[in-house]
Amino acid sequence: MTFAYTRAADAATAIATVSADPEAAYLAGGTTQVDLMLKDGVAAPRRLVDISRLPLAGIAAEAGLLRIGATTTMEQAAADPHVARRLPIVREALLAGASPQLRNMATIGGNLLQRTRCRYFRDPAVDHCNKRIPGSGCAAFEGVARMHAILGASPACIALHASDLAVALTALGSVVRLRSDRGPRSVPLTELYYQPGDDPQRETVLRHGELITEVEVPLPPEAARMTYLKVRDRASYEFALVSAAVCTIVEDGLIVSARIALGGVGTVPWRAWDAEDVLRDVPVGEATFWAAADAAVRRPFTVPGTEFKVELARRTLVRALRVTTEHSSEVSR
Repeated sequence: MTFAYTRAADAATAIATVSADPEAAYLAGGTTQVDLMLKDGVAAPRRLVDISRLPLAGIAAEAGLLRIGATTTMEQAAADPHVARRLPIVREALLAGASPQLRNMATIGGNLLQRTRCRYFRDPAVDHCNKRIPGSGCAAFEGVARMHAILGASPACIALHASDLAVALTALGSVVRLRSDRGPRSVPLTELYYQPGDDPQRETVLRHGELITEVEVPLPPEAARMTYLKVRDRASYEFALVSAAVCTIVEDGLIVSARIALGGVGTVPWRAWDAEDVLRDVPVGEATFWAAADAAVRRPFTVPGTEFKVELARRTLVRALRVTTEHSSEVSR
């Protein structure tokens, strides 16, 4: 594979270069881009524009907000004292999301934009993948589909969104800041990704050449308790079967606020709005937790091999709710 390599001197030049070339792409940590190009052979940009040395890294705390630069590495974010103290859910997701070696290379922006790990998408020898070859079908429907989605899926595609970090950031109501040749804009993380529908090739709302510059994360109140619970086949370097990012506030035995996102089950980081509605101003307790769990996985789209995720997602969310509300109760006492 041959391609041109350019090291951008500034963000404006990087954006202009990629925007002007439909076959150009950004390169930051490279942990996803290089895999797609050289290991999997399913991406072939003719030009890579290196943005890793641009001043887009760093973490800044403001009143009620944490700003995380797009080229901040996962390890830098996990080690940041602001993240550790105020956003432990983010730190837990970062540490669960990759090995130390990868965390030292992978960037926050790249993590959010990583492509699916679907084995059928990443194997060019598979000729039934609507995401790669529109209209060709979906091999996962009749193949091994254990690591595929049950929420946001469609008859065209059940490929899973693999990021742990995106799930935690989605639960917190994060916003991505973007720059392009048309100027800056902000997009809530819940609106960044497209569900596959009939067109699985469209994955995000980003225009060609548009660059993530930072992520804005609202800081929950001090009284909030949060956890990121990841269920997987092994404890290291493994993608989630199911995960739950939960942030709750409990006052006098009542859940007054809950923010929930699920991973390992969605074609996008899945914000469980229906479960949050169930948990508004209700007593802490098992009946409440299970009602929220039922709402979170209502109307799943399953195929042979993914049915187990419905019950696993329910149990994972209930366990995460127990953890956050027990902590809240201890603090209130």
